[in-house]
Amino acid sequence: MVKIISDSTCDLSRELLERYDVDIVPLHVLMGDSEYEDGVDIMPDEIYAWSDANKTTPKTSAASLERVIEIFKPYIDNGQEIVSFSISEDMSTSANVMRLAARELNAEERIKVINSANLSTGIGLQVIEAALMAKEGKTAEEIERRIEEIKPRIRTSFVVDTLTYLYRGGRCSGLAAMAGGVLKLHPRISVADGKMSPGKKYRGNISKAVMDYVKDMEESLKNAELSRAFITHSGCDRQLLDTVRSYLEGLGVFEEILETRAGGVISSHCGPGTLGVLFIEK
Repeated sequence: MVKIISDSTCDLSRELLERYDVDIVPLHVLMGDSEYEDGVDIMPDEIYAWSDANKTTPKTSAASLERVIEIFKPYIDNGQEIVSFSISEDMSTSANVMRLAARELNAEERIKVINSANLSTGIGLQVIEAALMAKEGKTAEEIERRIEEIKPRIRTSFVVDTLTYLYRGGRCSGLAAMAGGVLKLHPRISVADGKMSPGKKYRGNISKAVMDYVKDMEESLKNAELSRAFITHSGCDRQLLDTVRSYLEGLGVFEEILETRAGGVISSHCGPGTLGVLFIEK
């Protein structure tokens, strides 16, 4: 059976990783002179505390070549094919390190590296689709073909509570962080062609902003693939999460609504209180 692997920015919960038999390549989070593996020895709340204390965003980087080889090698030695996913190549060299690992293992024909052109559960949606195909006995080439077909239809967006983290990290062009803070604006950030860009700005507290954002997507949500949608957040109030879930359930569209908390790399750039609803359009 084809083995599915992703870097840690797919933001799938431990339960989902086990359910779909997915292995993770942890990206690195650099905080001052200390370096950590995302989701292994550093968690988002620790990152927020450090970031606020130091008034800066941690640096993040791809896993080392040696670490990726270590993760790939047992499956190659076992005669399996691998489909491996990375965060958008516009945001990280993760995909390139995976390709180098495939070359080092003399397994370029057996390892398909997919640039997700996405982030967070925008990658996770692709990973689950690939894992389901792997369980059906599809080849790595068949899985890659299907993923490339659905990639343009993945809808990834989120609303941020604070612009401070995105501004510090410089990952999203066109953000006026100070104005956003003064005017209490919460911009919608969308991912298209592997890049993040700001869109509509919502006023009011974060709970109102999130619900306005979700309701603005109703037409697209009703035209989504039925299988699943993600509510992905970086530390939000339980009541807000339940309200979003109830709204999505009320649409009667999705067979499964999954909730995940963003990992360290994604959280370090978007900050606490961020929430997104991610899905695949038909």
